[in-house]
Amino acid sequence: QVKLIESGGGLVQAGDSLRLSCAIVRRTSTLPNIGWFRQAPGKARTFVCMISGSGGGTYCADFAKGRFTVSRNNARNTASLQMNDLKPEDTGVYYCANGPWTNRSDSYNFWGQGTQVTVST
Repeated sequence: QVKLIESGGGLVQAGDSLRLSCAIVRRTSTLPNIGWFRQAPGKARTFVCMISGSGGGTYCADFAKGRFTVSRNNARNTASLQMNDLKPEDTGVYYCANGPWTNRSDSYNFWGQGTQVTVST
């Protein structure tokens, strides 16, 4: 079982950067894959980026490539999402989740509570 706690959201202006963190509490020695998703008001939850348990594998959605970077520090049991050049359309609640190596949100088993990111013009 895995417990995830996001932090780092906030209100920023277009063009600014934010770094989201995901604290990982796990009861096993298995390093979990971590996926990042976001949900804008009135819209479905969408995939952002994911990182493998070892950190050796990463993958991001097309809109995130070149602006967002996913990383993790297994010694500190954290994963991070660095977001640069933020746009108003990046506004939403951002979640980290644990699941298989997939960009399908319905395949993920454990979710954090989410952190709000708001990007103003």
